[in-house]
Amino acid sequence: MTVAPERVTTISPDVVNPAVSLSCRHCGAAYPLSPTHVCIECFAPLEIAYDDSALRRVTRESIEAGPTSLWRYVGLLPAGHDPARRVSLGAGWTPLRPATRLAAELGMRTLWVKDDTANPTHSFKDRVVSVALSAAREHGYTTVACASTGNLAQSVAAHAASAGLRSVVLIPHDLEDGKTVSTAVYGGTLVAIEGNYDDVNRLCSELSGEYEWAFVNVNVRPFYAEGSKTLGYEVAEQLGWRLPEQVVVPIASGSLLTKIDKAFGELGRLGLVEPTPYRVFGAQAQGCNPVAAAFARGVDTVAPVKPSTIAKSLSIGNPADGPYALDVARRTGGAITDVTDSEIVEGIRLLARTEGVFGETAGGVTVACLRRLLREGLLDPDAETVIFNTGDGLKTLDPLIPTGRPTATIRPSLSAFEAAGLGD
Repeated sequence: MTVAPERVTTISPDVVNPAVSLSCRHCGAAYPLSPTHVCIECFAPLEIAYDDSALRRVTRESIEAGPTSLWRYVGLLPAGHDPARRVSLGAGWTPLRPATRLAAELGMRTLWVKDDTANPTHSFKDRVVSVALSAAREHGYTTVACASTGNLAQSVAAHAASAGLRSVVLIPHDLEDGKTVSTAVYGGTLVAIEGNYDDVNRLCSELSGEYEWAFVNVNVRPFYAEGSKTLGYEVAEQLGWRLPEQVVVPIASGSLLTKIDKAFGELGRLGLVEPTPYRVFGAQAQGCNPVAAAFARGVDTVAPVKPSTIAKSLSIGNPADGPYALDVARRTGGAITDVTDSEIVEGIRLLARTEGVFGETAGGVTVACLRRLLREGLLDPDAETVIFNTGDGLKTLDPLIPTGRPTATIRPSLSAFEAAGLGD
């Protein structure tokens, strides 16, 4: 793994941690800023609460003077303010690519791909893990753990190895070989569980009550989730400090979608961008579509499902942030839809063929859902749109193997080349 060096900068001494407490997302109860994630009053999830005056000290100029990584936004994040305790492999500041050929094929005016395959372990999870492990280190943990469908596993193992922390990663037993191998290589403890992700996550929650470890998507989840905001921050900055009109975001737990929305809202409220309207669309696979199904039914309750899809990185049958993703889509005038496995493969191939970007199955879900949203008239083809490619296609090769074959196999001669019609 090759990591591009960050630009060396000096963090200004007036950069302070703006996080002051935890707040219940349902009842608003306040808690000390600590590794916990559930409200004891109503059992709803907790999130970071910030000191607004500290957030308002952040300016475009202070951000632009920062490193070429997610840490340029450190003044808007709940961890990593002491560079000596920060856990970082240089994640963030990934390309926002103009997708002109894909837009033309789909009949769109302006389309961008935010390509997070450029991160150190080739997925957006490097953002959340960098923030989570920085918080874990600040709270004195020496062991970090997680339940994962693959990308998080690799990122936790890699970041822990770089920081000298012990990692314990739990995954479904039938995870793609590419993701399993690329997690095991970092030398941490890797445990395959006979079950799906929801089984793995339940066990992880049980373990968090028994072991004094930092479980990045359990007790450290409020810190972890905030790392996703940096995707939204970057899109706005890379567009010249303005918000796109539409975004299409893949949904697993639903946290990524809600945090991109939160980032856009924060930037507008803090005066870093003009708070223009935007619409948020969510993308799921039909084989694991609890949020899309709830949206289609017009209900607020997300009923759990048993996942059965090639998009394993999105295979969370009981998504923690599902209700909040529904709220974002409805509040912004967006929608949440789903596509079949065959459409997912078509989406992967379409993005690769038109833009030279090889996304994993989650990227195929996003492109295929974009096409469906356009076909059904739910997404405006004339509005500036950003889609998110969250992982590298090299991690999920299996669905493409049947069709990813040579155009022809020939003998090593000019006559064989021409006989195969390859020069036409």
